[in-house]
Amino acid sequence: MNLFNSALGENITFVRPAYLLISGLSGIQEMKHYYVFLCFVYIVSVVGNTTVMAVICLDRNLRTPKYIAVFNLAFVDLLGSSSLMPKLIDIFLFNHRYISYNDCLTFLFFCYTCLCMQSFNLLTLSYDRLIAIIHPLHYHVKVTHRFMMASIVSFWVFEIIVNLISVGLLTRLSICRSVSINSYFCDHGQIYRLACNDNFPNYVISCLFPVLIFWLPFLFILLSYLYIGCTLAKVATVQEGLKAFKTCTAHLSLVAIYFIPVLITFTLMEKINPNARIVNLSLTSILPPTLNPIIYVLQTQEIKKSFKRLLKIRGKSQMIKK
Repeated sequence: MNLFNSALGENITFVRPAYLLISGLSGIQEMKHYYVFLCFVYIVSVVGNTTVMAVICLDRNLRTPKYIAVFNLAFVDLLGSSSLMPKLIDIFLFNHRYISYNDCLTFLFFCYTCLCMQSFNLLTLSYDRLIAIIHPLHYHVKVTHRFMMASIVSFWVFEIIVNLISVGLLTRLSICRSVSINSYFCDHGQIYRLACNDNFPNYVISCLFPVLIFWLPFLFILLSYLYIGCTLAKVATVQEGLKAFKTCTAHLSLVAIYFIPVLITFTLMEKINPNARIVNLSLTSILPPTLNPIIYVLQTQEIKKSFKRLLKIRGKSQMIKK
């Protein structure tokens, strides 16, 4: 982060506290039950996403472009859960609310990177469904392993750069108004408001961030499904259209679970009660990584068949050993 500071001149110094205080969710009764719930959710998330990743790796039938994106979604969910939930439980359940300045920025980087990468994963999967339904004969030409890998790597690079810029701009701030962050983690919006010097670049980032990361992918997904619906209405019967849309139910469920609370929270952030905002945003960060593998296992025939096939193979191998 010295690059951001050296560009401003060597004589400029910034006030950075040794520690910051995570003060969100204070004053709410019986919150320990919520933190115990988070422990349970975290265990389900780790088991579910690890299972999905293992099934995709072990079954050669699932080594298709689509399941590269599904594997990446499970990986991001696992990384995001492991970045956020253990620290969140440590902060609130065990009351370790003080976090060092550098650890806070690292915490922020990983939380935002994983939260935002979910958006681009859903965008990639929507493109996969669009081509599979609208151009089924060209699917294997347009959606290749190379294309899918290039898309995912590009999104990772973009996300990392954007979040490094946002974290780098935070290091330009002198934190002197307070050391208390009214959130459940090191929230970018809450940190830059603590500054007593110019925080306009951080304000610009906070305005552009939701548009680039959430609204644009969501609009693409929405338009892609509108296009699918209009095309099917013209060329397919009702039964054929429902059959085609059935292949999208898992993806549509993930889109609804992820985007609806995120967009509500980021759009109406200033109008929502602080504690309600914090709980809503925490559930937005926690529930999708937990529900994604459950939805894919229950609603995707390929994974269900693969899972059953792997269990049968394991059962047979155990019987042979006996």
